[in-house]
Amino acid sequence: MNPSLESISRSDPKEALLRVRDVVVRFGGIVALDQVSFDVPRQQIVGLIGPNGAGKTTLFNCLSRLYETTSGGIELDGLSILNLPAHAMAARGIGRTFQNLALFPSATVFENILIGCHTRTHGNLLADMLSLRRSRQVNRAAAVVANELIAYLRLGEVAHRRVAELPFGTQKRVEFARALAMKPRLLLLDEPACGLNHEEVEGLADLIRGTQRDFDLTVLLVEHHMGLVMGISDWIVALNFGRRIAAGTPAQVQANPEVIAAYLGESK
Repeated sequence: MNPSLESISRSDPKEALLRVRDVVVRFGGIVALDQVSFDVPRQQIVGLIGPNGAGKTTLFNCLSRLYETTSGGIELDGLSILNLPAHAMAARGIGRTFQNLALFPSATVFENILIGCHTRTHGNLLADMLSLRRSRQVNRAAAVVANELIAYLRLGEVAHRRVAELPFGTQKRVEFARALAMKPRLLLLDEPACGLNHEEVEGLADLIRGTQRDFDLTVLLVEHHMGLVMGISDWIVALNFGRRIAAGTPAQVQANPEVIAAYLGESK
């Protein structure tokens, strides 16, 4: 790995980084998540699968603190995140990409990635305006990280182009870079293959595996592309109608009767 990228990697291979315990989410009379529990081991890629409406995005939004849980617990590195606001999650070490890109289309690639850096550093607006020494140091350090990520993700040729001008697959890489700029320990990937062609999906698989290895990341992946999720995941958790119906290796989950029934629509 590029030595200068070591500042945004983590290396502490212990047990579970993320613990989800008996999480319930209700929207009025609708139970979106029903007593969901699972662990995400450190430095592993865990796939979260299930048919549409299974509760995957609801769970991701709980992890990002966009939704409140009705009951249950969520711990990152042994500490609850449920008392934290959404804007504090980057500082706790959670980065996320979105199925519908959450980039700033009128900003350049470099500027979008720089925003990710500042999300982590919590720059002081007044200090930025006054160009105080500490603020200048933070901005210089953020620019270094942004340029390193641009090189790592081979975005150099488009670094100063507006995101809106770029192909969708390239925009996906920009969002990936911005998530890495937050220096995450846990990276949440929400449908990263959505909208990509076959060749781009193959490149995405290599990118996720390589990034997980190079940055010592723990990855939780929501994905409908079964070839991708089964090919790169160390462990799979399957949901259906808000309940966990299976957990295991890709081979174990693929052979699970409840998972087969959920996807084929067969009765148990």
